[in-house]
Amino acid sequence: MGGITRRALFAGSAVGAAGALLPAAGPAVAKPRTAAASYRAAYHFTVPGQWKNDPQRPVWIDGEYHYYYLHNADYLAGEIGTAWRLATSRDLVSFTDRGIAVPKDTTPNGDVWSGSAVVDSGNTAGFGAGAVVVLATMSPHDGPADQAQYLYYSTDGGRTFAPHGTDPVLPNPGVRDFRDPKVIRDEERGRWVMALAENDKVGFYHSADLRSWTYVSGFVRQGIGVLECPDLFRIRAADGTAKWVLGVSANGKGAGLPNTYAYWTGSFDGAAFTADAADPQWLDHGWDWYGAVTFDRHAADGTVDEGTRYAIGWLNNWDYAHIAPTIDSDGFNGTDSIVREVTLRRGGDGTYHLASRPVAALDRYVTRTVRLGDLEVEGTRLLDHRGTAYEVTCEITWDQLAGAGLQLRRSPDGVRHIDAGVHRDYAFLNRRPSVSPDMTGRFQESRSPFDPARRAVRLRILVDRTSVEMFVDDGRYTHSTAAFPYLVDTGLALFTTEGRAVFRDVVIREFTV
Repeated sequence: MGGITRRALFAGSAVGAAGALLPAAGPAVAKPRTAAASYRAAYHFTVPGQWKNDPQRPVWIDGEYHYYYLHNADYLAGEIGTAWRLATSRDLVSFTDRGIAVPKDTTPNGDVWSGSAVVDSGNTAGFGAGAVVVLATMSPHDGPADQAQYLYYSTDGGRTFAPHGTDPVLPNPGVRDFRDPKVIRDEERGRWVMALAENDKVGFYHSADLRSWTYVSGFVRQGIGVLECPDLFRIRAADGTAKWVLGVSANGKGAGLPNTYAYWTGSFDGAAFTADAADPQWLDHGWDWYGAVTFDRHAADGTVDEGTRYAIGWLNNWDYAHIAPTIDSDGFNGTDSIVREVTLRRGGDGTYHLASRPVAALDRYVTRTVRLGDLEVEGTRLLDHRGTAYEVTCEITWDQLAGAGLQLRRSPDGVRHIDAGVHRDYAFLNRRPSVSPDMTGRFQESRSPFDPARRAVRLRILVDRTSVEMFVDDGRYTHSTAAFPYLVDTGLALFTTEGRAVFRDVVIREFTV
């Protein structure tokens, strides 16, 4: 986010942003006359009303995931400041709203920013075995060196939280950007570890009791903006290799890189992280997968899967956070990505990377499946399918061409659409021909590497009313983008450029959640 504060981003832009800006971009955003004009996502998580931004890492409590997120109940009134709101889920597709868990403005420290929740099974903090403890950033006066870490605790299973006094458990040492604590348990050494975003550094801290913290090391990386929302976890690949992963939300646009979740594989000795390579990899190559968190995958008995983690990201971008037709049509602004299953894979060059796929439980919500088989395409082929929310999968094969892909949310006249596919040596997702929230026009197409010598690509694409998520070659690369097509733009077409291709096993699935 550069040098601007989160509070400044909220101020003066919450009310009327969509109504003021979106008509210039093209979509109809007048208040709807009927319920049919809803832009609310059909199968992605959305805030019930008002505003949401950063996801907070879900925790497993009593057989269900507790998903906390930053929520502003006063957004449409023009007031700023966030609390933690809670939704619970057993399958990470269907969620039940539980209301405010960590309130804002109930202490002199004001509203509550990002952090993390942990279950203190060993009663290390003294609130009782099984208490849920939240470490979160607060900034009482929103000054340059005012961000510090505060503690809240819950003794009712994470439903409601009380503040542990009004003093920080980790005061600011006098630096700008000191936020977003991510806490994990180091059972091997009997202590807690915190990763903290400190501008171009992730600082690591130790604690025995979650109340007092000691700095032990820092991981510094420049060139990708202010680092936010750090993530630290261990994951095991199918070949048995285990890696530590350090992730951050970062802005690499200035260097031609994504503005999403950067990560490094490496090792962690309990105090310091050592990366396998200096340059980060990116878990999403789109424009809109920010503030993302990963979290443990639990079996029904609570057992943690060492080989798979879940992940969820905010389908938005601070460059245009307040531009969404949902404000006027549905009274909210805040949509998340589909929950993903993340695995560690070894590439052909011997290095390791993370791969993603939509959560398996999404299969349970399929209400209609359309199997189109193998389709030959040269130029553009319009399919006999209409919809604003669906999944389409296929494998594209060819002998010689420049590019191939799909036109999603195509307008009746074929002028507006969102393009997804491959072109020569890259895969892409391009929202430029549709209605984009990026008013600058510079960040419309996202790209990831592709080897054209393979002459085949597998695509799995999730389309919803205000978003598209593309998974390339079993999730080796992903692209997430917000887009606001007219609700009448429901067409779907296949296309090739400078050649012919076969779209094999084309399947469209629709969902009801």
